[in-house]
Amino acid sequence: MKTKAGVVYEPGKPIEIVELDLDGPKEGEILIRYTHAGLCHSDIHVAHGDFAARLPMVLGHEGAGIVEEVGPGVTRVKEGDKVVCSFIPNCGTCRWCATGQQAICDMGATILEGYLPGERFPFTGPGPEKNYGAMCMLGTFSQYATIHQNSAVTVDEDMPLDKAVLVGCGVPTGFGSAVNAADVQPGETVIVMGVGGIGINAVQGARYAGAKNLIAVDPLENKREKAMELGATHAVATGAEAIELAQSMTNGNGADKSILTPGLVTEQIVGEAFEATGKGGTIVLTGLNKLDAVNVQLPGSIMTLFKKTVKGSLFGDCNPTTDIPKILGLYQAGDLKLDEIITNTYTLEEVNQGYEDLLDGKNVRGVLIHEH
Repeated sequence: MKTKAGVVYEPGKPIEIVELDLDGPKEGEILIRYTHAGLCHSDIHVAHGDFAARLPMVLGHEGAGIVEEVGPGVTRVKEGDKVVCSFIPNCGTCRWCATGQQAICDMGATILEGYLPGERFPFTGPGPEKNYGAMCMLGTFSQYATIHQNSAVTVDEDMPLDKAVLVGCGVPTGFGSAVNAADVQPGETVIVMGVGGIGINAVQGARYAGAKNLIAVDPLENKREKAMELGATHAVATGAEAIELAQSMTNGNGADKSILTPGLVTEQIVGEAFEATGKGGTIVLTGLNKLDAVNVQLPGSIMTLFKKTVKGSLFGDCNPTTDIPKILGLYQAGDLKLDEIITNTYTLEEVNQGYEDLLDGKNVRGVLIHEH
């Protein structure tokens, strides 16, 4: 079949909207009709060449839609199911899945290669390289895609997909960074550095977990206002202000937990978070930079003497098969806001504008609405 898709051909070049050929589902695969896609910063990392992804690639790794067809051996979903796509697939049987760490499932090793198991490329199109990869094996900036069943999580029939789409990446990554990775406890002082699509959900997670003092850090006033609206007790523009504020609240100790969710994690941001976090505290690195960027330079003796922990977190340490429904349940109960974090919506043809708005700081989260 034919499908219209947003493709990156060269790093630094705009996303191109092209018509591709799509092969139907084989063993363990499903055909999905995407209804919505989230505009997440990680796709920009691919488009800008920060990640050495295999190109050409259909971008988009936050997606929700309807299962149109299932291949042989599919047991997780059926035709007609509403699904949210998990940007890390989960096989359920590798060492990591079997120990409750689906976020680092071995199937996720090829998310920047973009092919399905067996080096299969369902997307083909024009150009010298006929095989087109799919970002995170999903390619949600396409009207249709053939994906593996391990990437799909069914949701309630009455769940609005324009909101549920955010729970494929940004919401669990942020929420889980606070609840799981940082293990925020009631009464703690917490700093969230960077209030975009990930950071705003780290704010919501820390609030839900019971943070007493919740300091959001972002240079943009609109982001600080959104953080205050969704649970922050304080919002400041700089790391230096956060350091002073956290220490003033804690008799000089500093924050219990700091969560780093900026568009680019820099050495300065890591250093400020380390200084702002007190004895026995934890600094969670959720945001990214270029894969070869050395952006953690810290005084090891201070880390030892103050027993600080610096840790990385992927997908908020979530297990998508259980955590995606759980987080959507919190939304349905009114304990987690999704409607309020969607700033703008776009058509597929407007995807480059959507990313301009993201980079210009206009969006907390943009959502792409597919037209079929």
